[in-house]
Amino acid sequence: MDAGRGMRVAVVHDWMTLRGGGESCVEQFLDLYPQADLHCLVDFLPEAERGFLAGRRIVTSFIQRLPFARTRYRTYLPLMPIAVEQLDMTGYDLVISTSSAVAKGVITGPDQVHICYTFSPIRYAWDLQETYLRESGSDRGLKGLIARAILHYIRLWDVRTANGVDHFVAISHYIGRRVRKAYGRSSTVIYPPVDLDRFTVGTTREDFYLVMGRMVPYKRVPLLVEAFRAMPERRLVVIGDGPDMAAVRAAAGSNVTLLGKQPNEVVTGHMRRAKAFLFAAEEDFGIAPLEAQACGTPVIAYARGAATETIRGYDGEGQTGVFFHEQTAAAIVAAVDHLDRRLPAITPVACRANAERFATGRFRDEVTRFIDAAMTGTEPAALA
Repeated sequence: MDAGRGMRVAVVHDWMTLRGGGESCVEQFLDLYPQADLHCLVDFLPEAERGFLAGRRIVTSFIQRLPFARTRYRTYLPLMPIAVEQLDMTGYDLVISTSSAVAKGVITGPDQVHICYTFSPIRYAWDLQETYLRESGSDRGLKGLIARAILHYIRLWDVRTANGVDHFVAISHYIGRRVRKAYGRSSTVIYPPVDLDRFTVGTTREDFYLVMGRMVPYKRVPLLVEAFRAMPERRLVVIGDGPDMAAVRAAAGSNVTLLGKQPNEVVTGHMRRAKAFLFAAEEDFGIAPLEAQACGTPVIAYARGAATETIRGYDGEGQTGVFFHEQTAAAIVAAVDHLDRRLPAITPVACRANAERFATGRFRDEVTRFIDAAMTGTEPAALA
């Protein structure tokens, strides 16, 4: 039986403000279930990025109409639990929440199946609370006390609403462990879709290393640039922009080229020609290292988070990169040296083959099988 035929389906996303990896997952769910209605807290997605919605109207919460919601919707965090609970799921057979914040908190009944595709439990309310408070300047005084009280309330609500989810699906085993820690629930891992069609293996390698991405603190781009100050004989190209750009400029030596934000074709061209791609973040999944591997380019990555799942970073057959185990300049220098020694054994073919494990077609097949099993009463396999 086709579990999608005749079903009423709702997809619930946290918010629609930018087109990113989460929205790519929403696009796939909407394509698999074209009859689905889409709900979220706020919708301020630019017109140029709305093509994947195919004209679909988005049902939003009351936060959409509050003052300054377009630019400061995150400040309404204390209202988000109430807001998401007001999204009406009545009449749907299947509810798919795609959640890194509160989308999983929608209220469903005993005859509805609620599957949560989990990007992460609310990061700033759980294990990243102290980092979030410190970086936002909310870790001290009365402001800090109020912030901690709000996050305590959010955690209590977050755990309670986990009971309303029938099946958790995590984007990586790393996030699966977070789900287990926060909610005491098992999950099935289905990696997000990576659009590999726009990447081809580079045929010519040049003598430079590449860093690409939004320059936010957890990406540790200034640290990567600092490491290359100790390697003046090696060249680093940095593509991207963001709050850490000033720190990146301050750390850059003469062997570092800062290109700022660039169009996709420029990014892809550099990925195809780079000697290696560097990645210092502890990511929930991380698409950029897979895009680099799709171009046949090896990756030097921090050995935490989902990078250990998406990169074959240990010496041996099929290797696609190397890891460093501390977020220090010295560890990065050592990893670059290690990669140089291993390069003859790391082939573009192996890099591309590893990236293919995360292709869009694989995501669609695994999601369809999982949801079919859930809707027919067959217990989907759970992550131990």
